[in-house]
Amino acid sequence: MLRLPSRISSTAIRRVLPWLFRAVALLLVGWYLVLLYLPAGSPAQVYGLTVPKGVGFAAIARELQQAGVIRSSLHLRLVARLRGQDRRVQAGDYRISSAMLPSQILEKLAGGQTDACKFTLPEGYSIYQAAELLEKQGIFDSEAFLAACTDQEVLHELGISAGTVEGYLFPGTYQVGFQMNEVSLVTEMVREFRRRTEKLKPLLDATGMRLGQAVTLASIIEREAVSPEEKPLIASVFLNRLRIGMPLQSDPTAIYGVKVFGGTVTKQDLQRSSPYNTYRIKGLPPGPIGNPGLEALQAVLQPAKTDYLYFVARKDGTHQFSRTLAEHNQGVDRFLKKGKKKRL
Repeated sequence: MLRLPSRISSTAIRRVLPWLFRAVALLLVGWYLVLLYLPAGSPAQVYGLTVPKGVGFAAIARELQQAGVIRSSLHLRLVARLRGQDRRVQAGDYRISSAMLPSQILEKLAGGQTDACKFTLPEGYSIYQAAELLEKQGIFDSEAFLAACTDQEVLHELGISAGTVEGYLFPGTYQVGFQMNEVSLVTEMVREFRRRTEKLKPLLDATGMRLGQAVTLASIIEREAVSPEEKPLIASVFLNRLRIGMPLQSDPTAIYGVKVFGGTVTKQDLQRSSPYNTYRIKGLPPGPIGNPGLEALQAVLQPAKTDYLYFVARKDGTHQFSRTLAEHNQGVDRFLKKGKKKRL
């Protein structure tokens, strides 16, 4: 058997190796470029991806490959690493189409471009208004949301002793993800309330008030105040009245659960028999009439130091505050009766 000299064999190998490396490199580059610019499928195939907080990118890539919306999890991880996006993916719910390029998928995930519905609860809104808003936006059925707000098992788990979550849904904007239901949203909003009000506990302890009392009064202040700067003043009026046993006589309490407060309350409203109507009862109502924000809660715990007992709305949204009934009646005549013809 004829054998080539070992020196010749080594030389041949050294000549072949560079070409072999080039071929492999070209194949890898081709694989990278083909998958970079070749979608896995059609726009009709869409996958709902939920990215939890703290999840690794490798798990996300594997899930997308298993769902068939990308061709290779390894490729997506490589692209993400080269772009520096593998550690920038944000938690949330995303709709990923198999027609999307890897670069588009990564831009969406790293940019936090979620497809979850956004729901904003304004300060002072009641659970009834929240339910109406959710249904109007096509997120949840209003009756189903109200059922979640009064579910005794949910209330127990959330540590709420009242018969409803009214007052404990913290106002703000929430992402309503694919897997969220009415109970999930209620739970998240109550947990946000707990988180945001934790720093108020020392102030609450100093007042001697229970949390439920503070929230109830804050909910009334939230509905009465137009200007945030006046919340401590309005708080002082109600606290002064409570101190001397004087009815609060707050218009929004008279219509709670019946209609939306629009600033105008009829005489019939004020005479309505309701445990919440502070024209008919003394002291605080049995619970909140809405969901107050942080400023209203702070106003209850740190009210202005005044001896005011009355306030009446001016035409500009602010209020005139008075110490005596005579001063108050003058304000009523000036701001509420101005321009009206006197009856004979």
